[in-house]
Amino acid sequence: MTLPFRPLALVALLALAAWPEPALAAEGLDGAKLSWLWALPFMGILLCIATGPVFYPHVWEHHFGKFAAFWSALVVIPLLLTADLHTVTTTLAHTALLEYMPFILLLLALFTVAGGIYLEGNLHDSVFTNTALLAIGTVVASLVGTTGAAMILIRPLIRANDDRKYNAHVFVFFIFLVCNIGGSLTPLGDPPLFIGFLKGVDFFWTAQHLWPETLAVSVVVLTVFAVIDIYFHRRDDRKPHPADPTPDSPLKLHGGINFALIAVIIGAILMSAQWRPGVTFTVADVHLELQDLVRDAIFVLVAIASIALTRKEDRAANGFSWGPIREVAILFAGIFICIVPVMAMLQAGSHGAFSSVLSMVTRGDGNPNPMAYFWLTGILSSFLDNAPTYLVFFQMAGGDAPHLMTDLSHVLAAISLGAVFMGAMTYIGNAPNFMVYAIATERGIRMPSFFGYMLWSLAVLLPVFVVLSLVGI
Repeated sequence: MTLPFRPLALVALLALAAWPEPALAAEGLDGAKLSWLWALPFMGILLCIATGPVFYPHVWEHHFGKFAAFWSALVVIPLLLTADLHTVTTTLAHTALLEYMPFILLLLALFTVAGGIYLEGNLHDSVFTNTALLAIGTVVASLVGTTGAAMILIRPLIRANDDRKYNAHVFVFFIFLVCNIGGSLTPLGDPPLFIGFLKGVDFFWTAQHLWPETLAVSVVVLTVFAVIDIYFHRRDDRKPHPADPTPDSPLKLHGGINFALIAVIIGAILMSAQWRPGVTFTVADVHLELQDLVRDAIFVLVAIASIALTRKEDRAANGFSWGPIREVAILFAGIFICIVPVMAMLQAGSHGAFSSVLSMVTRGDGNPNPMAYFWLTGILSSFLDNAPTYLVFFQMAGGDAPHLMTDLSHVLAAISLGAVFMGAMTYIGNAPNFMVYAIATERGIRMPSFFGYMLWSLAVLLPVFVVLSLVGI
């Protein structure tokens, strides 16, 4: 199946019949004069990302780039036809160079480094072993990212549980904790938080302000897991056991040099926040600061060093390939393009097309409502990608990082927790979720269906988040 791209320009032109002409300020789009119709491509690409891997996976696998190009064109072509070329190119260059480039290069570095860390051997299956692996993964997720932690630990966890009849719940909780909740303490942990860092949130702000909620939720979910795992172990004990295809063997860590490279990544991010040489380069009217360019170059060098210093056998044992990061790079290029008019409308505040949404997260006295931010960010993050969802609500809250980190710290915490935690509610809330599902299914584990997984998340996570919102947000 292919998308009909020959009439794409015609589709865009027809859309202009309903598209009001955008008014352009010197710095870019004037969101106060944009119709909500400009948000349709953004909603379209997010819905495709959410539904494609689950409901039409074969079409999605071969044509996701065409989907991204289609929705991006429905933003770029109308802009080119209704605005001057200089303003359009400057606006898109700003998005590409200051937001997309550092975002995707960090993901590339973390993906490459984590893919070189291989944990060989097999642990003896027990409730303690499973709980310990989930706890370790929850901690590691904030250091190497949720995708990295999942890549490192998913296969050891599968080997430890491959002689059990009832084991799907182990990987459901792995998605809860390692792929989502554990990534809430640093900008390395989950893409939404790195977007916050790029917008001016201090590197250590999340750890300083979110650790109580992260610790509480992690402990509660781990405790629930241990109780459920005890129950299923007892059910397993009453049935004949299959022969263990991976007998117990000592653990051996390969690719340890990559931990040093992770330290280099962290150092590069901290350097870009602290070192201010005052050197600026201008490209397409976009001001690029030297410290940011050095940081991004270090990300690339770290990825190259990881490839050079890691044995190919270790990456092969991890099932490493460039496919996932290629898909992420293409899809997020489309997302960052489609979100341009959305950001402009949000910047317009009460004068923009999203004034009604803004009223939903604002109390009667005009102050923001942290609980509303938590639930709206979380609900959308459950079904759409949590990184752009975070960016939308970050902007809706004013987009002023120093103000959000201080006077509105509860609001920023609510947005951050909603985006990271509730990405666990469905297979499509966060990219590693479906990756774990695919790997586990490939290894013969009978994972829950899309709606079966939601029954688990509604039963386990939703009550925890309700209590959290009542006592902690």
